[in-house]
Amino acid sequence: MEDYRAIADGVAADIAAGRIRPGRRLPPQRRFARERGIAPSTAARVYRELARRGLVTGEVGRGTYVRVGRPPADPPLAEPGGALVDLELNHLPPGEWGERIAAAVGRVLRRGALEAALGPVGAAGGPALRAAAAGAVARGGWAPDPEGVLFAGNGRQAIAAALSALVPAGGRVAVESLTYPVAKGIAARLGAVLVPVAVDGEGMDPEALRRAHRSAPLDAVYLQPTLHNPLGATMPPGRRARVAAVLEELGLPAVEDAIYAFLKPGPEPLAARAPGRVVLVDSLSKRVGPGLTIGIACAPPALRGRVAAALRSGAWAATGFAQEAAAELIADGVVGGLERARREAAARRQAIAAERLAGFDVTADPGAFHCWWRLPEPWRGEAFTAAAARLGIAVSPASAFTAVRGGAPPAVRLALVAPEEAELAAALDALAHLARAGPEAAVPD
Repeated sequence: MEDYRAIADGVAADIAAGRIRPGRRLPPQRRFARERGIAPSTAARVYRELARRGLVTGEVGRGTYVRVGRPPADPPLAEPGGALVDLELNHLPPGEWGERIAAAVGRVLRRGALEAALGPVGAAGGPALRAAAAGAVARGGWAPDPEGVLFAGNGRQAIAAALSALVPAGGRVAVESLTYPVAKGIAARLGAVLVPVAVDGEGMDPEALRRAHRSAPLDAVYLQPTLHNPLGATMPPGRRARVAAVLEELGLPAVEDAIYAFLKPGPEPLAARAPGRVVLVDSLSKRVGPGLTIGIACAPPALRGRVAAALRSGAWAATGFAQEAAAELIADGVVGGLERARREAAARRQAIAAERLAGFDVTADPGAFHCWWRLPEPWRGEAFTAAAARLGIAVSPASAFTAVRGGAPPAVRLALVAPEEAELAAALDALAHLARAGPEAAVPD
């Protein structure tokens, strides 16, 4: 019987020579087996070997396609990359607010708080910071009890602590079928099993959540009701009420990721609908900057001790200096001013995206930092990402957001706020041209 690796070598040679063009769909595995006179199991191993080499990408229900380019060495959204135009990560420089930030931090040093700030602190922070943070995350007529506010080094650490507190090793956590990639990594490191739950234009489907729990009991739910990443959807009040009712009915705790919610301050959070069930997580990263931030976890009384213990045991609690600086930035009005500036910047960039990508299937909230682009046929997300990288533009393929391997739609997420506006417009023009040209036109000479 012919070795599957030798067959894979032959297909790889055809790809390298251009006899099998990038973007082309390979035959279904059973047909490939018939054509080659091999067993279906051998054909499956050939396709797995080609995928392992980075030559093809498979999408459940859509087939296996030859990549336009080699996959990136680093996983999507892992760290800032070296692309000329970054449409992968959402980070805005402070701009005109830089001097106000520097002045606020300087006051922390001048008033003699440095010694206390450099000493050991707990996750609960001080009363002034708890009150300030409770006011910063309040929205839609809701505000958390300051006694339940805890502090992590950043939002990712707050998510990690909340999931660690709620989900045992080997436990099951429900997530939207497309979800925040870092949450996937956190769950994997905690030994938790992700259970994808269907979403629609209004967010997580409460009936699908109920079915998932009845199929095998869940330990917790992680979801993004406001400005979902990557879809940009915001759950309307009726859907929030139904999801909250399911959480109460099933006795499930939830982690509400509200990192982007400051961009859309109107909706009342899910934590207001199920106050005893939801740990709301927020941070200052998107408001101020990832280098000067804290993560905020607002926990109900029944879960407060568990989340605080997870922050301590995981070494995720915010440092004293970060807590002092955050309190000063909030009290001075810098955080509130930056929120307004960020919302204005997001609206301008969404207008640019709407103009430059007109005619394409793009979903976006007018106030979000990102948009979701369903690519035209025959593009696939990873192939488009590779082709965009050759143009010096970093984007994120749908596969980065899928809760489980396989089944990624042909789509990419575009983060809009890192480049200058003129640079963003030029990058979107280039991507629109690429999308219209198709995969074969993107093959280098």
